[in-house]
Amino acid sequence: MGWITEDLIRRNAEHNDCVIFSLEELSLHQQEIERLEHIDKWCRDLKILYLQNNLIGKIENVSKLKKLEYLNLALNNIEKIENLEGCEELAKLDLTVNFIGELSSIKNLQHNIHLKELFLMGNPCASFDHYREFVVATLPQLKWLDGKEIEPSERIKALQDYSVIEPQIREQEKDHCLKRAKLKEEAQRKHQEEDKNEDKRSNAGFDGRWYTDINATLSSLESKDHLQAPDTEEHNTKKLDNSEDDLEFWNKPCLFTPESRLETLRHMEKQRKKQEKLSEKKKKVKPPRTLITEDGKALNVNEPKYMDTSLIDVDVQPTYVRVMIKGKPFQLVLPAEVKPDSSSAKRSQTTGHLVICMPKVGEVITGGQRAFKSMKTTSDRSREQTNTRSKHMEKLEVDPSKHSFPDVTNIVQEKKHTPRRRPEPKIIPSEEDPTFEDNPEVPPLI
Repeated sequence: MGWITEDLIRRNAEHNDCVIFSLEELSLHQQEIERLEHIDKWCRDLKILYLQNNLIGKIENVSKLKKLEYLNLALNNIEKIENLEGCEELAKLDLTVNFIGELSSIKNLQHNIHLKELFLMGNPCASFDHYREFVVATLPQLKWLDGKEIEPSERIKALQDYSVIEPQIREQEKDHCLKRAKLKEEAQRKHQEEDKNEDKRSNAGFDGRWYTDINATLSSLESKDHLQAPDTEEHNTKKLDNSEDDLEFWNKPCLFTPESRLETLRHMEKQRKKQEKLSEKKKKVKPPRTLITEDGKALNVNEPKYMDTSLIDVDVQPTYVRVMIKGKPFQLVLPAEVKPDSSSAKRSQTTGHLVICMPKVGEVITGGQRAFKSMKTTSDRSREQTNTRSKHMEKLEVDPSKHSFPDVTNIVQEKKHTPRRRPEPKIIPSEEDPTFEDNPEVPPLI
């Protein structure tokens, strides 16, 4: 069964950063809640409250929610409308598919002057004769009933016939109350019988069965084979019995009442507990892993695990290394002896891998020389390379006595340099030249 707790409200208040005192909207549907409590103390600023599909049997502890505008209590076990006078801003109330038979209890909503919408479909009172006329005449502030708008003419007619309709509604309420009283008695008697049967089953013999024949019980006590039956057969018989009981329960016809809803929930809880017990029995305790044999030899062991830095424990020994993650070991045998005191374990900042450095015994680490070499500049390296090349340089010598090789110097003949001649200047005829003829049409040269 579910209860309204502070943790439950906080888990459903993620949209408000899990702060409940300033919460304006809260949804607690399908939580198997049986009683409505604590909300009026913890969530005073609520405007919208969803409580549909629970097992709430009474409207209570909501009168201090002065700002509440919408209350959804559909699919519950409510039989009477009450304790809503303090919800001054209530504008919409949903009571669909409940067990409200006292239709006259809607008079308690006359103080909710802002109530505009009301849903009562699926209740026993909705099947009463003149149900709609009675509600319309009783609540003059109402605008919508069961999703249908109330017309002014409908309200006038309901007010006119109210004196005739009210006694009829009272008679139908009495009949419903008598039927409900009988159903409650039958449900209580049935519940007591089931409790007695359960007590008998729990107090049964050692094998969970009743025996009417005394000789049969004595013979069964004497025979060890009967006492110690195989576990598999017991498991199969229990499974068959559970499946038969479950089918019998769901196939059994019953009326739709608050008691039947509670009975269904109890049956589902029993089945859930049985399944949990069976699953616990199936779980076998695994034997601990053998990391080191009796001879003192370490083994390679690895179990699947999730990597988490806070749950990693590294143990370096001279001949092996062991990493424990969530109690699961990863052990490796080393090919050479190492120094545990000089070892280190880190997690790479780039890849996230676990890096374990284990120096070998007798090995000299020359970390300083490597660092000095890496500090050399590129200019120093180029100089070293030129010096090494000059040392190993070989000169090419040619023997002049051998004429079989062509003379390289005379392959290309040099061209003789000829001085450039200056162009002879053109002789411009002057006026003193005897061949000169002066043409008056030609303009003079300036």
